[in-house]
Amino acid sequence: MSAINGAALLDDVEAFHRRFNAFPTEAAYVAVALWDAHAHLLDCFDSTPRIAFLSPEPGSGKSRALEIVETLVPQPMVAVNASAAALFRAVSGPEGRPTILFDEIDTVFGPKAGDNEELRGFLNAGHRRSGVTYRCVGDGSTQSVVPFPSYCAVAVAGLGNLPDTIMTRSIVIRMRRRARNETVEPFRARIHTPQGNKLRDRLANWAEAARPMVDGVFPEMPDGVTDRPADVWEPLIAVADAAGGHWPKRARAACVELVNASKVDDKGSVGIRLLTDLRDQVLNGIDRLPTVAVLERLHSLDEAPWADMGGKPLDARGLSKLLRQYMTADNTPIAARNIKTGGGVLKGYYAADLTDAWARYCPPPPGSPLLPLPPLPASSQPYDG
Repeated sequence: MSAINGAALLDDVEAFHRRFNAFPTEAAYVAVALWDAHAHLLDCFDSTPRIAFLSPEPGSGKSRALEIVETLVPQPMVAVNASAAALFRAVSGPEGRPTILFDEIDTVFGPKAGDNEELRGFLNAGHRRSGVTYRCVGDGSTQSVVPFPSYCAVAVAGLGNLPDTIMTRSIVIRMRRRARNETVEPFRARIHTPQGNKLRDRLANWAEAARPMVDGVFPEMPDGVTDRPADVWEPLIAVADAAGGHWPKRARAACVELVNASKVDDKGSVGIRLLTDLRDQVLNGIDRLPTVAVLERLHSLDEAPWADMGGKPLDARGLSKLLRQYMTADNTPIAARNIKTGGGVLKGYYAADLTDAWARYCPPPPGSPLLPLPPLPASSQPYDG
């Protein structure tokens, strides 16, 4: 049997998505195609990223994205309102590991959903190959603690955001409603599911051949992509390297673009929001500022929480309490210091004391350059079914 051209196969997978999905960026198409392929090679990786199709409003193509993914991944299991117990039993069942597709995830983790710590725990544990969920099995005094494997590929779709512990383990695709000039084909399950399944079978065959090139391999990551983002993207970049062609370059560019976008989107904790606003809105090139002026500028920010913190504006004591959690470059808590002014000495904050915390905790400043995503080569042909 002749060797399967992995790059051409991924081109076909991407083109199949393009027929039915209007993703917001070129990087999104790259990421989703690589995610589809990685699901066929799950045992080769130490972790698996979740892929999350999220939007602020209904009608943005999230469910359709899951439908197309469903045709391309191994043993898809559509899980709407599935319990954690049902999911971990499915993952550890004799039928083999499913790829879980969770639509309407906002009904599980949204503001009206209530407490779902068990399901959150399952999704968190299943990110790692070593992840297990422990349950008591048996009756009465004969019960024993049994570990159930939780490791599996998971794709979710929903409104709003996810819990931070899941968001940081996810590649997030910010879906939006199609503009009038954006057209896609209607998806007809009876016609198009078999076409997707043919691609799925080709992916499975290629994965078996590519396994030696992927198993235990830690690919070179783009500059600046480390820690959790590297864990998330390593499997996808390993797949791209195994496929070859233009995919290694496109994968790394997509990685940088989506990782940087996630940092911009993520306001983080109240402390990180404060640090970021101090950097970008308050000090912003000023080397020192009295506390009274810092608070005045914070309170004036229209879309910030500082003018109403539990019914009253942030005051000097609250500002000090938030900032003392973070350290200066000298490893001392950030604190107000004396600032000499024409009228005497006032307490205030120095930019130099905040620089180390800005570098460690804040997203990139507005306007930070992103690595451009190379266009799809003109030689790549659209998928024709």
